[in-house]
Amino acid sequence: MSQSDRDRYDRRSDPCFYVEVSECMRKNTVCLVLLFLAMSTAAIAQGEASTANSGGLLQVIDSVFAQIVAVMSSVLFFSISGIPLIVLWLVSGAIFFTIRMGLINFRAFKHAIFVVQGHFDDPSEEGEVSHFQALAAALSATVGLGNIAGVSVAVSVGGPGAVVWMTLAGLFGMTSKFVECTLAQKYRVVAEDGTVSGGPMHYLSSGLADRGLGQLGKGLAGLFAVLCIFASLGGGNMFQANQSYAAIAGLVPLFPNWAYGLGIAFLVGLVIIGGIKRIGSVAGALVPAMCLIYVLAALWILVSNFSQIPAAFSSIIQGAFSPEAVEGGFIGVLVQGIRRAVFSNEAGVGSAAIAHAAAKTKEPIREGIVALLEPFIDTVVICNMTALVVVITGAYTQEGLKGVEITKEAFGSAISWFPVILTLAVFLFAFSTMISWSYYGERCWAYLFGNHTIQIYHGIYVVCIFIGSVVNLGAIIDFTDMMFFCMAFPNMLGGFIMSNEVAADLNDYMSRLKSGAMPVYK
Repeated sequence: MSQSDRDRYDRRSDPCFYVEVSECMRKNTVCLVLLFLAMSTAAIAQGEASTANSGGLLQVIDSVFAQIVAVMSSVLFFSISGIPLIVLWLVSGAIFFTIRMGLINFRAFKHAIFVVQGHFDDPSEEGEVSHFQALAAALSATVGLGNIAGVSVAVSVGGPGAVVWMTLAGLFGMTSKFVECTLAQKYRVVAEDGTVSGGPMHYLSSGLADRGLGQLGKGLAGLFAVLCIFASLGGGNMFQANQSYAAIAGLVPLFPNWAYGLGIAFLVGLVIIGGIKRIGSVAGALVPAMCLIYVLAALWILVSNFSQIPAAFSSIIQGAFSPEAVEGGFIGVLVQGIRRAVFSNEAGVGSAAIAHAAAKTKEPIREGIVALLEPFIDTVVICNMTALVVVITGAYTQEGLKGVEITKEAFGSAISWFPVILTLAVFLFAFSTMISWSYYGERCWAYLFGNHTIQIYHGIYVVCIFIGSVVNLGAIIDFTDMMFFCMAFPNMLGGFIMSNEVAADLNDYMSRLKSGAMPVYK
């Protein structure tokens, strides 16, 4: 890293921009208490008013958002040779980054594992979380319903062949994660109290300003921040609350939605007022546990049906290149696989870069290398586990089943009590996704409005959890999903422009690593 880069890395924001941590937590606590009192009142009235309101304001709002979604969908999913624009944008970027960075997703894989194990952790380095905690926090946002329900959707709509393209998208997406998380580390801002703020909104504004593109950078950064806030409140929040309650209700039919909403909102509120340090600690405990539970169940089924695995692989490979009677033919299979991979691992979207910016390191490239493990764990490992189970059991061919129902049927056919485990997994996945996306939205909110207003965002976020639990929002959720995909446009554009800078830093880092110049602490 050049001296100018180190100077930029060590810059400090105006200390007046930040409030004292203890005072901020006190205000947040008071805010949450008042919030839950208000929510309790609303919860009591909700049961009486739900029927009367079903055709009222919420329906009007939902219809308005439906029109907005229709317009956005016509742009985002405008097809070029049958492939949606957003898919082309993400895939072309991932392939470009992989070639430009010299296949770093493969040649640095072993080093990434060593870094996560703590071999290069210097206790004196600035940051808020360790490499492992940053990885866990980012994974907690990506490993979720996309792995459980999204994969089943891809296989049921695109056929078994969609798994091949989903896997390839995950492998190339590793480099997209590397680039965006490296830039997030390099251009992050560290306050005097140690609080870190980083992500696409910072490297788009500062990085493009260094190239004489200041106005473009500010515009892209502001756009990304707004999109991320909306995405956090919808897809990262209300959708998770809604679907996790549906899973709980299937197991405990008489459990009221308002009680679940209050409970999950309270738990999330307790975690998010502690910032990325508490989020990282909780995610560091939850993510390995929930992944282990899910993977062990999948492995049990695969081992029990070991003789059927070759046939499953054969149908997957054949379906990828010569699909028959599948919606959309070859292009349909390809698009389904890639689209589900992106929605699951978020490579190219830029969200995970916000979490990785908080890692304790003075080597941005090192954190980028850690980040490339995410798509591998999320898509190549966990998504493929789900896909193999669904294909082997044939659950995707059963009529009337959709999304998570297919996964439940697939696992339940081999493990009778698995629906209980799946319900627990859905809850943990949803909870971990909500706490991580709260941090993503919080950092973008702080970028736009200042750290001293974060408690306002926290209040809005917790309220949205409750709303998501008790109301079927329909097009509003579709709107926030669109916001999620839109984040890729400013983020990937910035990555393209700054790719030479990342490549130069990577070459410098790898040469120092090979020469033994980097200290090892473990």
